[in-house]
Amino acid sequence: MTSKYTSLKAFYPFYLSQHQNTVCRRLHFVGSLLGLTCLAAAFILQAPYYILLGLVLGYLFAWIGHFVFEKNKPATFQYPLYSFVCDLLIFRDILLRRLPW
Repeated sequence: MTSKYTSLKAFYPFYLSQHQNTVCRRLHFVGSLLGLTCLAAAFILQAPYYILLGLVLGYLFAWIGHFVFEKNKPATFQYPLYSFVCDLLIFRDILLRRLPW
């Protein structure tokens, strides 16, 4: 990553280019779904440790997708906030069928 992204709008196309592999995208989707489920459980059960579990599961699935299937370095290491938000955007786009499952 040689360029410095200064907006989410500029970063998202790059983010999508790093998720060309179908299995990687699916692992991101499942990881995000598990993360959001844990977040909901944390509030419903009033158990904050589920938030940590959700983060661990979400990143575990995503990083397996990158290192094993996409064979690239996750953008999280250089752009953690943009990558986190884009994880939710890619989840939304797959859910709404804007991106292939």
